[in-house]
Amino acid sequence: MRAGVLVAAAVAAVVASASPAGAGPAPADRAAAGTVVGSGTPASCTSRAVVKAVAQGGLITFDCGPAPVTIAMKRTAKVVNTSASVVLDGGGKVTLSGEGRRRILYMNTCDKAQVWTTSHCNDQAEPRLVVKRMRFADGDASREDEGGGAIFVRGGQLKILDSTFVDNRCVRTGPDVGGGAVRVFDQHRDRPVVVKRSTFTGGRCSNGSALSSIGVSWRVVDSTFTDNKAVGRGANPSRPGSPGGGSGGAIYMDGDDIHLVLEGSTMTGNRAREGGGAIFFVSNDRSGTLTIRGSRLEDNPSDGFETIPGIFFLGAERTITDSVVR
Repeated sequence: MRAGVLVAAAVAAVVASASPAGAGPAPADRAAAGTVVGSGTPASCTSRAVVKAVAQGGLITFDCGPAPVTIAMKRTAKVVNTSASVVLDGGGKVTLSGEGRRRILYMNTCDKAQVWTTSHCNDQAEPRLVVKRMRFADGDASREDEGGGAIFVRGGQLKILDSTFVDNRCVRTGPDVGGGAVRVFDQHRDRPVVVKRSTFTGGRCSNGSALSSIGVSWRVVDSTFTDNKAVGRGANPSRPGSPGGGSGGAIYMDGDDIHLVLEGSTMTGNRAREGGGAIFFVSNDRSGTLTIRGSRLEDNPSDGFETIPGIFFLGAERTITDSVVR
C-alpha cells in the first residue's frame, strides 16, 4: 500500500473514533435520507412542516401514524428553484387540503422570489418535481391569474404518479385560464408532463378542470377523469359580451408543437359549457398530435362544439386505436 493511502486511512480512522456514538449520519447521508414530515401522530403533520420540507427540497415522506391523514394547508407550499428535485411521497395515506381557500403546491422557475437560477428560466432542467401516492383536495386558485388549484408549475419537469385530485378549483371565467387541479407552462426541452395511475374528479374551472396547459405536452397513462366541468362562458377568443372560457371539461391544451398521448385511461361524465367535454386540443401552428390508445371516453358532453364526441381537436393528426369514444 502506498504511503499516501496509509496516511489517508489513518486520518479517516482518527475522525471516525472522534465522532460521538449516536451522532447520526453525516450531512450528505442526511440529505440522501430526505425529510420526514411528522413524528408518528396526525397532530405532528402540519402545514408548516410541509411548507418547510418543500422549500428544503429532496425526498419528502410522512410519518403521521397508521391511519390516513388530511393536512390542512395554511399556506401554499413553494419549491425553491435551487433544489435539484422535490419528491412528495404520501405513501397512499396523506391528503393535502387547500381548504377551498388556497393553491396547495407551486413551482415556478421564472419566479425570482423562489430564486432565479438561469437566464433561460422557462427551459431549465431543474427542479424536477414528482408527486406520488398523494391526495390533493379542495385546492383553490380562484384568486390567482393562471390557474392550478392543486398544483401550478412553470419550467423544470413535473411527474404525477399514483395520486388523486378531488374537488379542486380555479377561476370560473376567462379564455386562457385553466387547471382546476393542475396547470403547467413550459417544460425542459418540451418534454411531456407524465401522469400515471392517477384520478381526477370534481374539478371546476373556466377551462381544463383537471389538467390545463399552454405550450406543453402530456403523456397520461392508466388514469381516470370523472365529473370535471369547464364552467366558463364564451370560448376563446371570447365571444362579444362574454367573459370567455368553458372548454375542455377535463383536459385543455393550447400551443404550437404540442402532443397528447392518452393510454389505458377512462374519461366519463366530464362536461364543457363550450367545446370538448373531455378534451379541448388546439395546436395553433397545426403541428400538434392527439393519440388515444386502449382508452374509454363516454358521456362527456360538449354543450357548444366538438369534432368527435367529447373532443374538440385542431392539429396535425388524430389517432385513436383500441378505444371507445362516444
